[in-house]
Amino acid sequence: MSDPHPADPAGAVRRADPADGVHSAGAAVAPLWRAAQAFRLVTLVYAVGQQIASVPNYHNQRLSWVLIALMAVWSGVSALMLSQWHFPEVARRLRVWVVIGDHVVVILLIASTRLVADYDWYHGHQTLPTTLWATNAVISAAILRGPVAGVLSGLLIAAVALTVRDQWGNDVWADATVPVLVSVGLALGLAAETARRAQGQVERAVRLTAAAEERERLAREVHDGVLQVLAYIKRRGTEIGGATAELARRAGEQEVALRVLLSEQGARPHGEPGAEVDLRPLLTAQARPDVSVSTPGEPVLIGRAAAAELDGAVRNALANVAQHAGPEAKAYVLLEDTGDELIVSVRDDGVGIPPGRLAEAEAEGRLGVSRSIVGRLAALGGTAVLLTEETGGVGFGTEWEFHVPLHRVAP
Repeated sequence: MSDPHPADPAGAVRRADPADGVHSAGAAVAPLWRAAQAFRLVTLVYAVGQQIASVPNYHNQRLSWVLIALMAVWSGVSALMLSQWHFPEVARRLRVWVVIGDHVVVILLIASTRLVADYDWYHGHQTLPTTLWATNAVISAAILRGPVAGVLSGLLIAAVALTVRDQWGNDVWADATVPVLVSVGLALGLAAETARRAQGQVERAVRLTAAAEERERLAREVHDGVLQVLAYIKRRGTEIGGATAELARRAGEQEVALRVLLSEQGARPHGEPGAEVDLRPLLTAQARPDVSVSTPGEPVLIGRAAAAELDGAVRNALANVAQHAGPEAKAYVLLEDTGDELIVSVRDDGVGIPPGRLAEAEAEGRLGVSRSIVGRLAALGGTAVLLTEETGGVGFGTEWEFHVPLHRVAP
């Protein structure tokens, strides 16, 4: 069997990094941050043009130019800091402070309008930094924290602008300040949230694909190594007989157990644990010439994790049939949905289980039934009942009945 940790980096399994979630979430909105900084610089040009057109109407023109210069410096510094992605964790903390600084600078610049212009001017015109440049603070908050933060930021900036311009009367509804700022915060916040969600879905798909490929690789290695050796020991031990018969039987048991494990990993439903899945396809996938599966006509939707546990219990029960019921035995799987509980029965027409055999196996430390079947049902809040020749009559074979309350496995 080959080394499970090959030197080739392409075959190595990457360990999860706790910082990956932060990094990936930041990477998802990186294009939005870059676009926002381009918008910031464009609005700065507009604000400077508005200053040139409006400065003759200011009574303190020198102070207005000082404030515009400060606005230009902050625009460059904030754009540079918000575009840093070389150190994701540092950049995340830095962006929080820059966004807070954005709001402080915008509010102070809006308030300073009263220092450079008379009431007649600022009451009917834009504030000093212009509404368009003030939108940058709203955009940053929306990208950083989502639509709620964007809307709240828009309302805050709009309230400051309306207060400074003394427009809390009927002019509020005639002015575009409130709808522009709020709608920008909502739209950009939703865009950022959608980008993060899409990034998360892509990463989950990549992880599932990598896990499936790793399972396939391990299955090939197990098949080429362990399973072939176990099959050889079983065959040769059976042919020789005598003292090697017990070794052959144990090898056969381990071969079946490994095959069940690999099949479980390949068929196990993946995705969010709370998502729903139809149990029927999982059970019908186990049908073979010697295994008959019957399911209801309507979907049987249960939680994904619960479906995996029930599927695993059925697979283990069928593995026991193949291992102990005899070469000619057939198995029958029946799924019933009573509305209050799920009932899954796995019955065979084989030789049955000798009295006391399960207790003897558990005493020997072989806990396959108690853990793989009974333990799975107990974890779901259900029960696993074993019916053998003692309870079912001569020639009955063996039957497992799994009872699970529906409220315990609901999606």
